[in-house]
Amino acid sequence: MPEFLYGTAWKEGRTAAVVELAIGAGFRAIDTANQRKHYYEAGVGEGLAAAYGAGIVTREDLFLQTKFTYQRGQDHRLPYDPRASLKIQVAQSLASSLEHLGTDHVDSFVLHGPSSGYEWMEDDSEVWEAMRKERDAGRTRLLGVSNVSLEHLQQMAAISLELPAYVQNRCYARTGWDRQVRAFCDQHKITYQGFSLLTANPEVLRHAPLIDLATKLNATPAQVVFSFARAVGMLPLTGTSSAEHMKQDLASVHVTLPPEVARAIESMAG
Repeated sequence: MPEFLYGTAWKEGRTAAVVELAIGAGFRAIDTANQRKHYYEAGVGEGLAAAYGAGIVTREDLFLQTKFTYQRGQDHRLPYDPRASLKIQVAQSLASSLEHLGTDHVDSFVLHGPSSGYEWMEDDSEVWEAMRKERDAGRTRLLGVSNVSLEHLQQMAAISLELPAYVQNRCYARTGWDRQVRAFCDQHKITYQGFSLLTANPEVLRHAPLIDLATKLNATPAQVVFSFARAVGMLPLTGTSSAEHMKQDLASVHVTLPPEVARAIESMAG
């Protein structure tokens, strides 16, 4: 189980360089998606190859996670034939990802958001079954879903679908840091991956008590947020391109918050 995910969205031409930089800094888990609109997955593969070539890591040292994205979330640069069935689209998307990443398997394959923002649809069940077949064939070890509501997860459970190993959501302090979804994940032994922990919550980073706490702990406010995330059972994701921030973010694993402090932060903007 990784301690920290490095997110590769919105890096474009810098993707290969920042992935190599992140691995050099100490990240061992890389999150991407076969969605050219927001990710340059082939660039991720270039960064991985450079890290391998430099002897920093081997493939076995890394946790690689990619995603299947419906056509509505893509631009014209599709990783599959849009005329094909969803089952074929899933297979084509993952095959393309494996080629991009220079590997025969990923560690986690994630549905990049259900087809509806309101309920789990038949298309989602078809895609999920196709993803399960990819897992059973050895092309991924684990499955996940991203950008999901509590209702989506409850519907998956209600129709007796296999539940994901991972849920990845943008995490807002104003919703108690996605408290309801995290509670479902905790109940069902699902690992919750939180992204945009900093960018979605600028008010928390400016909150005087949190700044004071960070000062007392000789930490940055960002390190406190990442430490809080781990304290409440999240696997945090960061996408910084700064070498200094990479080092600081990784060092947050050494920042320990007392339980009462974690509870206070959880309710800070909830």
